[in-house]
Parts: sequence; structure tokens; C-alpha cells
Amino acid sequence: MELRVLRYFLTVAMEENITHAAEILHVTQPTLSRQLAQLEEELGVTLFRRGNHRITLTEEGQLLRRRAREILELTDKAEEELTHMDQVVTGTIAIGCGEARSIRCLADTMAAFRKKYPRVSFEIYSAIADDVSARMDRGLLDFGLLMEPVDISKYNFVHMPHKERYRLLVRKDDPWRIKRP
Repeated sequence: MELRVLRYFLTVAMEENITHAAEILHVTQPTLSRQLAQLEEELGVTLFRRGNHRITLTEEGQLLRRRAREILELTDKAEEELTHMDQVVTGTIAIGCGEARSIRCLADTMAAFRKKYPRVSFEIYSAIADDVSARMDRGLLDFGLLMEPVDISKYNFVHMPHKERYRLLVRKDDPWRIKRP
């Protein structure tokens, strides 16, 4: 399985049309169709449901789309890191987090870091703790900002200074409203 073919596959999955994808990729439609057919043959599965003017992903195609994105993200990250090893501090720091009060502390830390290292950028991946942990385990994230309870036994960690507080909001005229004592 070639990285180029994975990029082709993702473009077709996004466009849902081989002709449009071929135009974006600057390849001919027959070449792209042949590459996809070879990928399906190599994997031994059908990746697309083909219609007259639109194609959609099968269940196997949806799985490959998720994995292909991860593979290409790791590949791009490795290339970026290797390309800039001998230069000034540059690169991208990938951080996974949920929407939490501690995000403000994270934003302040990122701003201070960027002042010191202006060629470093940040990518934020927003998800629940299980998804963030899984991406960290696969090397797709450098840091995770997770709310407890979460299994931290395999990570180095620092407790954030803020306690999280949540509110449930409903309209005042909602029959399921909660009356305060």
C-alpha cells in the first residue's frame, strides 16, 4: 500500500466522485480508477459503493479512511520533524483536549511558548478522553489535556490548577426544567 494511493483514496472519499478527485489530483480518471481498483484488490475488500454520479464508502472504506488519515498524519509529522532537525526550533505540537476550563491555562502557555519559539505551531484535537488517549498511544498527539477520572498509569502527568464546573441549561418554560431549592 503506497502513501500516494492512500492520498488518492482520501481525495476520492472526500469528493465522492472519481472525476472530480482526478481533477484535484491532476491525474486522469482512468489512472485514478485503476489505482483504486488495485488498492481494493490488494486489500481484498470493496471500499466504495459506486453510483451513477456519486460513490460512497463501504464499512471497510470508512475504516480505511480513518486509518489512512492517521497514517498520513504520522508520515507528514515525521517528514516535518526530520526536515527541520538541524534548524531553529520549529515544528508542530499536537495537543488533544476536551472543552474544559483548563483550556485557558493551555492557551496562555501556548502563547508564552510561541513568543519564545515563534516558528512552532500548535494543532488542537478536540475529543473525549478515550479518543485523546488512543491518539497519544498511536503517536498522533504530543500532549493531552484530560479530565479525570482517566487512567494515567502509563503517562507522565501534571494536575491542572482549575476545578471543572458544569451547568445544565434548559429554557425556563421547559417541562423538564430543574427547580432550584
